[in-house]
This record gives sequence, C-alpha cells and structure tokens, in this order.
Amino acid sequence: MAISNSTTTNDLQAYRASVLHFSNDPAFHQQAFAWHEDGLLIIRGGKVQAAGDYAQLHASLPEGCVVHDYRGKLIMPGFIDTHIHYPQTDMIASPAPGLLPWLDTYTFPTERKFADPAHAGEVAHFFIKELLRCGTTTAMVYCTVHPESVEAFFAESEARNLRMVAGKVMMDRNCPDFLRDTAESGARESEDLIKKWHKRGRQLYAITPRFAPTSSEAQMQLAGELARAYPDTYLQTHVAENTDEVAWVKSLFPQARSYMDVYDHYGMLRPRSMYAHCIWLDDADRVRMAETQSAVSFCPTSNLFLGSGLFDFERADALQVPLSMATDVGGGTSFSMLQTMNEAYKVARMGGTYLPALRVLPATLGGARSMQLEGTIGNFVAGAEADALLPTYCSAPV
Repeated sequence: MAISNSTTTNDLQAYRASVLHFSNDPAFHQQAFAWHEDGLLIIRGGKVQAAGDYAQLHASLPEGCVVHDYRGKLIMPGFIDTHIHYPQTDMIASPAPGLLPWLDTYTFPTERKFADPAHAGEVAHFFIKELLRCGTTTAMVYCTVHPESVEAFFAESEARNLRMVAGKVMMDRNCPDFLRDTAESGARESEDLIKKWHKRGRQLYAITPRFAPTSSEAQMQLAGELARAYPDTYLQTHVAENTDEVAWVKSLFPQARSYMDVYDHYGMLRPRSMYAHCIWLDDADRVRMAETQSAVSFCPTSNLFLGSGLFDFERADALQVPLSMATDVGGGTSFSMLQTMNEAYKVARMGGTYLPALRVLPATLGGARSMQLEGTIGNFVAGAEADALLPTYCSAPV
C-alpha cells in the first residue's frame, strides 16, 4: 500500500517495521543504504521526523502515541517512475513490429480521445489509482497534445495531494492532423499550463516535446526558449530508443552530430531534463548528459517489448550519467516498478553486466536525484515528504 502526504495529518504517526531506505547510489558507494530490522518511522504533518531503530527512537514518542505494528514486514519510500504515458493506459502491451508502427497503429488513435475532458478525467482517475496500487507515489507523466488532458491529470493528482510531474505533448509535424499543434500554439498552451500548475501544491510541470521527429525546428526552438525562461520546470522527451528512429532523426536534422545533439542545439540539456531510453547513444552524448546533469530514464520493460535494444549500464556508469528507472506504460507492460526492476536485471545480464539486488532496488533515491528532488522525496531523511510504502495488513497497535 502506498501512502503519501495526502493521507497524513498534523498528528504524530509512528510505524514499527523493518525500514529500508537509501542515502547514496550502491553503484558507487559501499554504505549506500540504511537497514533497520526492527525499525521505527515517525511522521508529523506529512513530513518524516525520524527513521531508525525502534529501540533507539521509541522513547522519543509522547505518551499515548499509537505505534502501528508491522513487525515482520517492510516499509520503504514510495517508488518514483520517471517516464510514463497516462493516455496509453487502455492500450498497454499492444503488440507491434517496432516503435514507429506502434505509434501509428495504437498510440495516436488512442490519444485522440483526450480532447474530451470527461474521458481524460476518467483515465486519469484509474491511472493514478493503479500507480498507487503498485507503490508508485511520484511519476513524470506524458499527457497528450490537448491541454484538457493536462488539466484532467493535475486535477486528479491535486485532489490526492500527490507529487506529480506532467506536461502537454508538443507535436507539430509527422503526426496525424487530429494530434497536431503549431510551434506557436504548443508554446503558448505550455506556458499557460506552467503558470497555472507549476509548483501549485505538489504539482510540477514538464515541458514536453514528444520527440525530435514530431517537432519542427521552430517548435524545438520555442521549447528551448521555454526551458530557459522557466529554469525550475522539468523537460521530458525521448531519445535514441530505436535504430529506425535514430536514422529518421538523422534525415530530419542532418546538421546534428547525433540525436542527442539535436536537443543540445536547442538548449534542452540541463538539470531537471529527463531523456527516456538512451539506448543508441555514444560516449560524447553521455559526457554531455553528465556535464549538464541531464538524466536517463531507463525503461527496460518497454525496450524489451518493442525490441528496441539493451541499455548500456557499463558506459553510463563509467561516465556517471544520472540514471533513473521507469515503466514507460503503455509500451511497458506493467505499472509495477518491482516488475520493471526484474526486467532491468535481465537487460543488464544480456548486455554483460551484473546488477546486484541493491543496485536495481533504488527506484526511490535514484529517481529523486535524477529529478533534483533529493531531500524532498526518495528516502526517509528528516524533513522529507512522507511518501512511503506500507504493508497492506497491520496488527494491533503497540
């Protein structure tokens, strides 16, 4: 069961269980996590007050404080999914011979329906319930080209007081007319949504050009200008997922050194930028990502399902590129980050890399760091927002 600020009050709450959270990346630090077999998590006013051994912390509780007893079970921070498409919920795991025909056959017709606010609201409601059911308390979410889809998503997230990042897709070419904006309207509508939703409560906005092939040079220019005008917003897009896609980008932007260089040219590599997939990069691309603190969103389930390729952990680690993990529903076949970790392990082995369990588990702090939100979400440091995964069964208070 996932809980977040939405379910807390100003009253003190205490949970006794095994407690696990991360303070560093296990790939680079031996002491990267805290494990308390008989632990205590203390929450006040939606924020973590303390997390540690029960024997050391229980005396700090005021007389009469109820301690919810989960002994024998595990509490950890909520999962963070850094790349997911809520409009693709109804077409999850639709088969296709590759990324580009998958978009044409399933994705674009499905997204057409999100001009209808009622439909968008119904899907957003189910989508967020499914995220929470799978333990995901924060996600970076693609809406559709329709501003109505963004309004519906943020309204549902705000009603639950969740911390979510989302944005209107910008797409002015190489797509059906019914999903096409213009460079000017895409930028104008995005800016209006930024002004309304960014940092409204726990909501955050992401400037969202779908991917380079579906944005003209004029739209890419305006998206980069928005990113500079609003530097504390997020930016999310796709890059180097599929070899056919990479070749297409080369034909559309022949002056660019690489696919990633297209985004760099328009000023889109920066902190709080999230690039999904990053399979077919070279080391020059990875160096630029590390220099600019642009993050990878690794999507193993969808990469396997669509046959896109295997992510290169060895080179990403060697160049210390910020790395997070994501389900990429609906190309990904499950909302579960645990299932995504399972697939990540297999992708690594097929690519000649071994990932210990502790390396794939931090779909918590890794996501928070990639999103520049460490200290806000992702672990149980004092003052962090109290987004946590609790067992579904609790015995009598102690």
